[in-house]
Amino acid sequence: MRRMLGAGVATLALIVASCGGGDDSGTDADGAAPTGDGTFPVTVGSGDTAVTVEARPAAIVSLAPTTTEILFAVGAGDQVVAVDDQSDYPPGVPVTGLSGYTPNVEAILGYEPDLVVATDDNGDVVAGLAKAGVPTLLLPAPDTLDDIYTQIEQVGAATGHIGDSAELAASMRSDIEQILTTVPERDQPLSYYHELDDTFYTITDDTFLGYLYGLVGLRSIATGPDAYPQLSAEYIVESDPDLIFLADGQCCGVTPETVAARAGWGELTAVREGRVHVLDEDIASRWGPRVVDLLRDLAATAAALPAAQPTS
Repeated sequence: MRRMLGAGVATLALIVASCGGGDDSGTDADGAAPTGDGTFPVTVGSGDTAVTVEARPAAIVSLAPTTTEILFAVGAGDQVVAVDDQSDYPPGVPVTGLSGYTPNVEAILGYEPDLVVATDDNGDVVAGLAKAGVPTLLLPAPDTLDDIYTQIEQVGAATGHIGDSAELAASMRSDIEQILTTVPERDQPLSYYHELDDTFYTITDDTFLGYLYGLVGLRSIATGPDAYPQLSAEYIVESDPDLIFLADGQCCGVTPETVAARAGWGELTAVREGRVHVLDEDIASRWGPRVVDLLRDLAATAAALPAAQPTS
């Protein structure tokens, strides 16, 4: 989870170059979203991440939950023949024993894919698939919301769903802009502790998830060069965060009640004021279309506190 949520590479430009279609399937000089009718062959990405898809893929393999969610959201679900063992949304996806963390090229090729979509080049899987003539589209962890919109449009271009992907990205952008208007302005941000697991690993503001928290006016109690530090219980109690978010309810059975029962935690402001919130850890660890749902929940939580609420 920590790796998936980490700050990603710089924003990727989206290049869609059609070798058989003409200029209407390309992009402008600043990497704008693709237009046109989705003619193939098509090249998507930029620099070392560029990948060429020769024809509209009929058999797609997804090696990450995020890429699975994006593929189905842009309308390419009927083309997906296999997804990794961690993908569980939307319901009914073709889950297999494939692993995105330790990918097996031979096992992937067993599904005869003409496109593989992943978030990381673990095990040098891209080169291994390239030797078999199978292109791999990588969607690394984003830095900003614009990175997500770009990735959605990349998937749309690579799968023949340019119009659907552009519509999805525009809808997400509009929804998020509306959500953020509900967040009250504050002189200082509210502080929060985001619990990744019950050993007190957390996030700083220098992560994509920390960036999302920042959009709704929240600041992590964790600082320093390590984006995913392990805090001590004493440090958390001393910091007395205004809000606590639990991303370990499903994995570790942590609840507001178990948090309150920890030694010294019952006196925390967040505990006393009933501000301990359990997150859906799948949504909180993926950067696909459901980031809208996450931001909606975070914004509603932040908006519930008066703008004049003193910070810790």
